[in-house]
Amino acid sequence: MRLVIGTLALATLLLAACTPGASQQPAQIPATQRPGVDPFAQNQQLGRGINLGNALEAPQEGTWGVRLHEDYFTVIAAAGFQHVRVPIRWNAHALAAPPYTIDPDFFARIDWVVEQSAKNDLLVILDFHHYEEMFSNHRGHTERFLSLWQQIAEHYADAPDTVLFELLNEPHGGLDALAWNEIVPQAIAVIRASNPTRNLIVGPGNWYKVSQISALSLPADSHLIVSIHYYEPFHFTHQGAGWVNGSAAWLGTAWEGTNTQRRNVEADLGRAARWGKENGHPIYLGEFGAYSRADMPSRARYTAFVARTAESLGMSWAYWEFGAGFGAYNRGTGAWKGELLWALVPAE
Repeated sequence: MRLVIGTLALATLLLAACTPGASQQPAQIPATQRPGVDPFAQNQQLGRGINLGNALEAPQEGTWGVRLHEDYFTVIAAAGFQHVRVPIRWNAHALAAPPYTIDPDFFARIDWVVEQSAKNDLLVILDFHHYEEMFSNHRGHTERFLSLWQQIAEHYADAPDTVLFELLNEPHGGLDALAWNEIVPQAIAVIRASNPTRNLIVGPGNWYKVSQISALSLPADSHLIVSIHYYEPFHFTHQGAGWVNGSAAWLGTAWEGTNTQRRNVEADLGRAARWGKENGHPIYLGEFGAYSRADMPSRARYTAFVARTAESLGMSWAYWEFGAGFGAYNRGTGAWKGELLWALVPAE
């Protein structure tokens, strides 16, 4: 079933008219008749973004302490961000057996997210997040994974080009690089049946690490953006993170911005940028950040340097994340954490 919502249709028409550099294709033009947006141009339109983490990728929205509210989109846009990346655990809201139907109420919730993004002139990335069974038993779940993407793609086929799809967040475990390279063209083909020119985001196996980008094999497709995630040095960015074994021992690790620390960031992101240039794909830094147990001056220095380095290399980026453990926004007080916001979106 395709997306047919009056409010969204109006909002997306307004977005097409008002967003500088965005696709000017009206929402009602069928997907098969749209020329699409050049992925390099759209990567520039994505610019600076933020992840709406710990909400819709939780087993149920709210179980990890975050529910999305209308004003979040407003404050994100007002702060100068250009897009939101929305991690979504689609598989938790669909039948386990064929036909793997996605819950209509959950689709309605994601429709609301798309509407709020359009209302605030934000591009939106719908990211398939935390399909854990794919990582432990991809052979047993590939059929379901592809069916879910067929439903998502058909549902949003007539949404504007400002809505992007991300195939699967951070493949790892049993879904190694070889297995992931086999699934990627299948998923793209399923989406292309209803969305022939929508820009899609795909990253390499082994957690989207920069070191794995050369192992990513992509089909011939002129509407792909390649994503990487960056959390190096890990002992700094994940110190004290309760879900990481041994991370308490890293508490107190600082990031001073020494010449060596800066060179390491530049070398890592530079490697991804070179691969993108050699292979003809724009690069999107879909996640980076430092957990709240690190000291704030270090977090701000690190965040600013990674963001500016990515920008200097022509990458768009999305900070991890809005208002939880890595958050740049204090949901309790309704205010940005000034040091992090300035690191992300410095005053011009």
